Amino acid sequence: MSEGWRPRVARDGFIVLIRLGAFVASPFEVLSVERDADPDEIKRAYRDRIKEAHPDHGGSKREFQRVRAAYEELKDGVDVDEDGADGEAGSRAPARARTGPNAEAGAGESDDEPERQDRCRVEYLDYEVLDDHGWDLDDPDLFETAAAADLATEDYGQFWVRPRESLLEAAERRGFAWPFACRGGACANCAIYIAEGEMRTRVDHVLPEEMLDQGFQLSCNGIPTSDEMQVVYNVKHIPDLEELLLPPRPFEQAHVDD
Repeated sequence: MSEGWRPRVARDGFIVLIRLGAFVASPFEVLSVERDADPDEIKRAYRDRIKEAHPDHGGSKREFQRVRAAYEELKDGVDVDEDGADGEAGSRAPARARTGPNAEAGAGESDDEPERQDRCRVEYLDYEVLDDHGWDLDDPDLFETAAAADLATEDYGQFWVRPRESLLEAAERRGFAWPFACRGGACANCAIYIAEGEMRTRVDHVLPEEMLDQGFQLSCNGIPTSDEMQVVYNVKHIPDLEELLLPPRPFEQAHVDD
């Protein structure tokens, strides 16, 4: 091994090489928090830093992954593990469930529906790929067709969403730079299309009822409530959604974290 590099095993099992001296910043320094910061302070700092590092906001994929890795390291033992064990105290106010257009009618409409306790398997597809292949969003065989198309990992694949984790958070945990702007339900930058499955959205101030009924939803605070989902992400440039977008930079300055 070349001098100045050392191996490290990541949480997903891959071995990565870290260059000594170039990556001397601790996770606390990457997120700009004190070493005695509590979980809420770390989460707020992560939200700020991940916006700055996101490629859509003028950052880079490398910096985005660096910030995400720092947050993953600091939240170990606080968040939910891969087997669905919950190590974080607290509760969330009930939210209305939304389902995809192909979901069973009436499913998930009750505010009293219990939280999902197991992981959710999400099959995802990038909306931009549809034009390249002449595919249609309403095609019932869309995901079967995509699975056979040998697409790049960022365009099509699967990942797991932990209990109480939003779809956007799960995508970021896997290193994907899905679009977003506010993380507060006030824009459609993070919108997805749900082909199959169910999701509960904690806050949504922007999507009209007719788009919700068509299967569009926000990934930033949408929590899956079904065991499996099929979603198309990066749908923000669909004509009906474009007028609901926010420019990332100006909104960041006005955004107030929870």
